[in-house]
Amino acid sequence: MAVVKDSALRGYLLEESLAWLLRFSGYRLLVHEDQDPVELVTQGDTLRVRGRGALHQVDVLGEFAFTPAFSMPVRLFLEAKYYLHHCGLEIVRNAHGVVHDVNENFITDQGKEPRQRYKYSYALFSASGFTSDAQRYALAHQISLVDLSGASFAWLLGHIGATASTLEKAQKHLPKSARFPVTWMRTELRRALEISPVDLLAPVSIDDGRFKQAANAAVAEFADVLRQRSSAGLLLGFPSAPFILPLAADDQRRFLEYAETRPDHTVRIKRRGIGSAAEWTVSPASDLGAYELTFKLPEHIEEWISAIAGSERRRVTQVKENFLSTITLYRVDRTGVRTYQLRYEPSSLSRSGNES
Repeated sequence: MAVVKDSALRGYLLEESLAWLLRFSGYRLLVHEDQDPVELVTQGDTLRVRGRGALHQVDVLGEFAFTPAFSMPVRLFLEAKYYLHHCGLEIVRNAHGVVHDVNENFITDQGKEPRQRYKYSYALFSASGFTSDAQRYALAHQISLVDLSGASFAWLLGHIGATASTLEKAQKHLPKSARFPVTWMRTELRRALEISPVDLLAPVSIDDGRFKQAANAAVAEFADVLRQRSSAGLLLGFPSAPFILPLAADDQRRFLEYAETRPDHTVRIKRRGIGSAAEWTVSPASDLGAYELTFKLPEHIEEWISAIAGSERRRVTQVKENFLSTITLYRVDRTGVRTYQLRYEPSSLSRSGNES
């Protein structure tokens, strides 16, 4: 029997969790070639994207509902790793190869039917951060790295670990010649969490028995916990910097209620902790208790901040002013796309006595 390791199961569960958590940021899951017969290919249970030189397998592919000015519609490859160690250079190098090939898959030819074109991006999420080499390579090639190792995501990673352990143990009940039904597990989660068009979810069946009973219970409990934490949704922040910010909300409803009435407002940004353990918080400058968002910066920036004793405070201020002066968020609901801008203005904070 081909056993799927616990680390791989954690990665699959993390990817599906992120697809669900990002649903309000305009992330629409693509799961079948019927959604785009030109760019996508369904081979059995696997979705692939056409590149210039090859077809590339993708587990989670999303399309954002908004198109940036002077650009093309954006599609995102989402890959998640739940290792006990930092993700290395080879993972980022593979991501660059894939996204470069699919973005090159376009030929102009007179007389042919006009064809839609997309800007493909790649985001790698890691439960334990990235090596320095991986970070430098990603920065050079515009691969987004998202570190989920902060305290804000401990509840999610802990629940994923427990569920993966249950599923790994349940494999002993599979027939000797059977492989772990990864596609079935993903399909059941997407159906339970409603993160994919139901009519495009191909039915995947597995034999009734002790494995199915145990796996069904684990998947159902996992989806139920995520639904219970719906107010802790993940927001994507786009700062004036070459990286994105995963913003964890203490209560997403409170943030949205505040942002709906003040879509462009001044914020206070604070850093807690030191080095790679540091987390940052964002709260409104004029009403500190209204909401709080938490995020982590790339590790190489934290290392630079802490590199010289006595310079930390000055470097924190530099990061705020150079990289975090404006953080833009997008949210999609039935009425359309909402845009929120969080502005860090130290002069305004100093006047009000809120700067620290």
